[in-house]
Amino acid sequence: MPPSTTAAPQKPAPPSSPIKTAYLIAYNALSAIAWALVLQSTVLTLFESGPEIVYLTTGEFTKWTQTAAAMEIIHSLLGIVRAPLLTTLMQVSSRFLLVWGVVHLYPYLAIEAPTYSSMLIAWSVTEVIRYSYFALSLSGFTPRPLTWLRYNTFFVLYPIGILSECSLVFLAAVGPAAAEKEYPLALAPYALYAILIIYVPGAYILYTHMMAQRRKVMRSLKAKDEKATQ
Repeated sequence: MPPSTTAAPQKPAPPSSPIKTAYLIAYNALSAIAWALVLQSTVLTLFESGPEIVYLTTGEFTKWTQTAAAMEIIHSLLGIVRAPLLTTLMQVSSRFLLVWGVVHLYPYLAIEAPTYSSMLIAWSVTEVIRYSYFALSLSGFTPRPLTWLRYNTFFVLYPIGILSECSLVFLAAVGPAAAEKEYPLALAPYALYAILIIYVPGAYILYTHMMAQRRKVMRSLKAKDEKATQ
């Protein structure tokens, strides 16, 4: 699921030490750069060669970029950031399902389905904004336009990402997973169908969480504007 993106939907708590601050700035900055490369590669490939080539040029790098987001679970678990562990687990695990449980096992689905490209665009735009926002916030500088993007673009990007993810899981369930005789590595089709059902409450939890965060941040910005005009 597109995070929180993702993965860590809340703004990190003020670090207690310069070392922690430096680490989180570096982590978020490098993550923003990695996802910017995913976005660049996806868009350029789409325009130059079409969606069927996106996996061949971008899939492997995307897989490992997303795998690195496992650090977000550790950050939440250790209290390094204030991101709720449940929503972080939901987002990271859903992304892992896509990159390892579907696309890695059945790469031809990513080649044949245009929703793989729409998923990467939703993921990468979300993550470039999110990680850039965190890196700059921790550095003491948060541009207002970036704050607006962080708490408004999810209205469009989350549905695109979630629908794209669901389409790939469904294609795996009715296609290659259904043809498997044994499941030493692949997920059984009924497990994939169960995951699709879980997507409904999961998407609701993530979406309402971001809406609550948006209301809080927008109220804060409005209060600052009113105070500045007094």
